[in-house]
Amino acid sequence: MFSLKSKTKAQIAGVTGILLLFAFISHLLHLTQFQNILLIIATSIAGIPIIIKAIQSLKMKTFSIELLVSIAIIGAIFIGEYIESAVVSFLFLFGAYLETKTLEKTRGSLKDLIDLSPQVATVLRDGEKVVLPIAEVKKGDHVIIQSGERVAIDGIVVTGTAFVNEAAITGESIPAHKEIQNPVFSGSILDHGYIEVIAEKVGDDTTFAKIIELVEEAQVSKTKTEKFLEKFANIYTPAIVILATIVLIFTQNIEFTLTFLVIACPGALVISAPVSIVAGIGNGAKNGVLMKGGETVENLAKIDTVVFDKTGTLTQGKPAVTDIKSFTMSEEKLLQIVAEAETTSEHHLGQTIVQEAKHRNISLINKPVQTKVIKGKGLQAVISNQQLVIGNRLLMKENRISIPTHIESSILKMEKRGNSVVLVAINGEIEGFISITDQIRIDAKESIKNLKRAGIKQIYMLTGDNRYTAERVAAELEIDHVLAELLPEEKVAKIAELQKTGLRVAMVGDGINDAPAIATADIGLAMGGTGTDVSLETADIVLMADQLDSLPHAYSLAKATVRNMKQNTFFAVSTVFLLLIGVLFQKVFLASGMFIHELSVLLVILNAIRITSYNKMKRNTTIRNKEQIQFESL
Repeated sequence: MFSLKSKTKAQIAGVTGILLLFAFISHLLHLTQFQNILLIIATSIAGIPIIIKAIQSLKMKTFSIELLVSIAIIGAIFIGEYIESAVVSFLFLFGAYLETKTLEKTRGSLKDLIDLSPQVATVLRDGEKVVLPIAEVKKGDHVIIQSGERVAIDGIVVTGTAFVNEAAITGESIPAHKEIQNPVFSGSILDHGYIEVIAEKVGDDTTFAKIIELVEEAQVSKTKTEKFLEKFANIYTPAIVILATIVLIFTQNIEFTLTFLVIACPGALVISAPVSIVAGIGNGAKNGVLMKGGETVENLAKIDTVVFDKTGTLTQGKPAVTDIKSFTMSEEKLLQIVAEAETTSEHHLGQTIVQEAKHRNISLINKPVQTKVIKGKGLQAVISNQQLVIGNRLLMKENRISIPTHIESSILKMEKRGNSVVLVAINGEIEGFISITDQIRIDAKESIKNLKRAGIKQIYMLTGDNRYTAERVAAELEIDHVLAELLPEEKVAKIAELQKTGLRVAMVGDGINDAPAIATADIGLAMGGTGTDVSLETADIVLMADQLDSLPHAYSLAKATVRNMKQNTFFAVSTVFLLLIGVLFQKVFLASGMFIHELSVLLVILNAIRITSYNKMKRNTTIRNKEQIQFESL
């Protein structure tokens, strides 16, 4: 379809403006004929692109705003109102230029993201450093990154230490400390230090590239309000043409009819919703909150209940082994056997046991066979001809393994301290247990308070952990309701139950184990600090910074965006209504009506731009101060 670039619109509007200036001078000099010639030329230059676009829209069976303006321009020339035709053409084109430029500003955060895309990388090839275009970097390459350089790939640090600014990914400006085995992401900047990284994802597969793609898709997706306004405009425009014809028949006043046409243009109304949504999504992307589309923003603003998972969401997700109890073998031997079985598990607790064994330099030489992972309970495996059952009480009960009273009392003691206990049975008998604890996030309590201040009515915590640990965490964080020892399917059932009571539910989890619950909720939010593909694909919203204080900001931003959208819609409708009253009382005319109309469009966009700088809730100063001290101590 015919469409002028922003620069071309500016040039045409500039030429038309100069012609109008000379026409005004001619009027002062009483050069009427020359004035009319200049006005007709100005009308032609500015009006032809408008008319062409109107005709193309008609060919596609679409009734555009350009159609109404084109009728007004041609009608004004027909009745000899050259000043009106020239001014209307100029104002509409100039308004379209201002609209385009201002919309570009609302999309500025996406442009900023794209500008951050790295172009080259320093790769170690055959023992030599080679600077390559990003398109030539391959998976498995050994990439060297020094102070001030931008990371070009997703990978794992194999040499060195550094502080890396991950603001492009997480929205967090405080540099993150990176050392061996830590992940780094494309688009981040190495502030201080030196690291060598093995590339795991390159090009379009990197987290940064996927974020850009998702934000682009989100900004062009439509909300229910936008879809309604588009349908409304397609009905409204031809209705106005018919109504204008009726007005002409009854009044026999062409100028009055043309003014009615121009004033009735729904320009500000059509853009009132999308411009706010684009600004809101852009603000979120800039602050590490990835919202997948306008409908997601609208739905998040309606949420009244938030459900949290515990491990990795309300807690740091970095559990540590605190106690190992064995009855017939050494602690190290029990840890070795359990860690060997858990090498096949992706669960937080299982991986914690594996890491503890590695930390103690225990060799994991035996591979488990006949491994069966039971979600929400544990796993079964065979190692060195020994049948292992590792997990919680439910798993032991299912396998008809009894827990002696003295062991049960020891387990309860650990659980009341807030620890999670992993029971270990070998060949049908309890052999011991491993106690694990996970610290509550520093920002969790303040984030929950901020959610309640922002309007959330109820906070739930659903966890598969034991009830003692769950109740301790819930009490410390002042959570309203807590349900423990739940299986994944029971979490889903509880969310569905809450929805049936009329509550609008958001589920916050880690994006991996909680995928079914996240998918069931009205809005699913994933803690995406690790940049996992599952987080990006499963959830409606990803908190890239992996910090809970991003959640109150996301919720408040969604409410502010929807509120801004309603303000714009009200303003657009009110302007048209007041102008139509002005036309009926002969107080508003063609040129002045077009001027006010274009001004209303511009004001709607300027109002939406406020969302791009909407301030997120102040982050927990404890976190910032702690990280800042660590950074400055280098």
